[in-house]
Amino acid sequence: MDGKTSPLAVKLPELPPLAGVRLGAAEAGIRYRNRTDLVMLELAAGTTVAGVFTSNRCPGAPVDWCRAALRGGQARAVVVNAGNANVFTGRAGRETCAVTAAAAARLAGCAAEQVFVASTGVIGEVLPVDRLTAALPALHAGLRADGWEAAARGIMTTDTFPKAASRVAKIGGVAVRINGIAKGSGMIAPDMATMLCFICTDAKLPSGALQALLKKGVDASFNCTTVDSDTSTSDTVLLFATGQAKHPRVPAEGGRVLGDFARALNEVLLDLALQVVRDGEGAQKLVRIDVTGATTGRSAKRIGLAVANSPLVKTAIAGEDANWGRIVMAVGKAGEPADRDRLSIGVGGVWMARDGGVVPGYDEAPVAAHMRGREVAIAIDVGLGRGKATVWTCDLTHGYIDINGSYRS
Repeated sequence: MDGKTSPLAVKLPELPPLAGVRLGAAEAGIRYRNRTDLVMLELAAGTTVAGVFTSNRCPGAPVDWCRAALRGGQARAVVVNAGNANVFTGRAGRETCAVTAAAAARLAGCAAEQVFVASTGVIGEVLPVDRLTAALPALHAGLRADGWEAAARGIMTTDTFPKAASRVAKIGGVAVRINGIAKGSGMIAPDMATMLCFICTDAKLPSGALQALLKKGVDASFNCTTVDSDTSTSDTVLLFATGQAKHPRVPAEGGRVLGDFARALNEVLLDLALQVVRDGEGAQKLVRIDVTGATTGRSAKRIGLAVANSPLVKTAIAGEDANWGRIVMAVGKAGEPADRDRLSIGVGGVWMARDGGVVPGYDEAPVAAHMRGREVAIAIDVGLGRGKATVWTCDLTHGYIDINGSYRS
């Protein structure tokens, strides 16, 4: 954390206790001093789990551990540390995961394979696991049902504000709650980012149905965001269902009975994803890019991400420069079907270019005024089909260089 809260920060919402979850944070001294850096969640017996992880081909040891543990479909505990990513640490990294899981399992009274671990922070340094395990007993003893804020703060690295979201849904007429926390502010790009996200619900859901819901929700939220085009080695989204709510039985395949639950889960995921973008390192502006008229939805998403990841577009936004030519450039470099003479570009609800040229009588003043705001809206109509997508990003400022140039010092 750099001590300066993002101007795009949102207030931490109220996170009511959720049946079957106790959590908290502690100071383990893994990298930081005088702040919490170790988080634990304990989950009720019978809790099911789903997970989605980074697409990076050099994942951290915790990602490998979680992927293996996910096959069991059950979870009893989660241990998360900040300050050290436990990535590119070879055998030591794998042993750290095993030692951490075993220590947490003894405290939770479960098998090590029911403990999920996650790490975030510096890559390439061996994690001091002795400090972590030494802090676990006291942390476990102090876990509370109302420890959500403490947990949200304990997983932060360069984040400037804690990120959380909560929603209520109904399954068969019975109310269930979904609470989620996340961290992330840099190395953010599909698939996911240097991003950790932990979501819990008191619903009783089969792991297969849970996995399908999570995968679909992540594709429409976290995988539509980018801060800097870099895909982290540590991305992890875990969803736990404690089964404490007394709703009608949900079939293994899920189905229509989970319609409202899916709505609420998707809202939590998108809320958290946009908070991550709002906290993009050095960010001053949140940018929404709506692409329509592409040949397919997949093509529209790729075009949107090409624009969202363009340093020239992002620096123009930082400089509040209505340079639509840079947007045209980014559309063209996406490698997707596009026709210069059918392309339309708009900013802030004003169409600037159509059919390969400037709109007759175009007045830049309202666009310039829009770009001086904290939230910028870009519209792109490719003019070739019915494919559409929305992606989110932030501007690129000197602050990003300052934060990342001194990250390890």
